[in-house]
Amino acid sequence: MNQTHDRSEGIHTNRFFFALELGFYAGFIWGAIRWIFYAFHFSSILPGFILEPFFKHSFLISTAGQVAGWLSFIVLSVIASLVYVYLFRRAKGPWPGIAYGVIWWVVLFIVLEPFLHLTLPIKRLTWDTNISEICLFLLWGLFIGYTVAQEYTDEKQREPQKVQS
Repeated sequence: MNQTHDRSEGIHTNRFFFALELGFYAGFIWGAIRWIFYAFHFSSILPGFILEPFFKHSFLISTAGQVAGWLSFIVLSVIASLVYVYLFRRAKGPWPGIAYGVIWWVVLFIVLEPFLHLTLPIKRLTWDTNISEICLFLLWGLFIGYTVAQEYTDEKQREPQKVQS
C-alpha cells in the first residue's frame, strides 16, 4: 500500500458547518480590511453599506454603525460561502473564486444599487473607491473560492511530494 495514501479519504467535511466557518472568517478578515480601507480613505463606501436601506445614514457613520457594518459583511460572507460550497465546490484553482468575487461586486454595486441605493452609482464614485472595492471583492472571492477548492478538490495532489529520508 502506498505510504502517501491520504488517511482522510473516507472522512467527508460537513458542507454546512464548513461554509459557516469559512464565511465567518472571510467576513471577519475582509470586513476588517474594508473598514481599514474606509478609515484610510481608500474607499468612501461605509463599512455598513449593506445596511443602508435598513438604518439611518447617521447611525452607519458612527462607530456602532461601522461595527454593525462589519457584522453585516460577515453575514454576507456566510451567505456567499454557503452558495459557493453548495454550487461550486468542485471548481478547481483560483479563477472561479476570483470570478465569484467580481460577480458579487457587480450584483451589489451595479445590479442592486438602483433599487436599494446601497452606495452612490459607480460613475459618481472616485477611482480610488471603485478600484479598492473591486480589488477587495476580488480577493474576498478568491479567499472563499480557493479555500473551498483546497477542501473539496484534489488540489493537494498538485503539491510536491515530500522527500522521505
